[in-house]
Amino acid sequence: MLGTFQKSHLRIEIKATAQLIGESLLYPEKLRQWMFPQQLSQGLPNQLESGLTFTSRTGLITIKHEVETLTDSYLRLILSEGVDGYHEWCWDEGWVQSRLEGVSLLPLNLAQTTTLLRLRQFVENGEIL
Repeated sequence: MLGTFQKSHLRIEIKATAQLIGESLLYPEKLRQWMFPQQLSQGLPNQLESGLTFTSRTGLITIKHEVETLTDSYLRLILSEGVDGYHEWCWDEGWVQSRLEGVSLLPLNLAQTTTLLRLRQFVENGEIL
């Protein structure tokens, strides 16, 4: 894989219950709403599950995601293609934390920050403005 090894670990406060945050991360229908313009694979189940593999695409960049670990408050995705590494999410009442490590040509910290802000806006307002 070409690129630079990058890592980023961010935690933000979100005015929401752990359940609402989890639903926004684990239900593909909700993921599609706040991850736009990223496009997720079609035909995904109603909820992510361990072992599931799917792709996201932004323009010409495709990232393959494999759900390695999934609990009520934790999600770990193994990433390949556009990013070789992993993305961990953990959450509880009022906060969400994201840890991203991988090799990529993409600016991962910028993408991760934008993703977290979009998630917060979606969870708190029910939409992306």
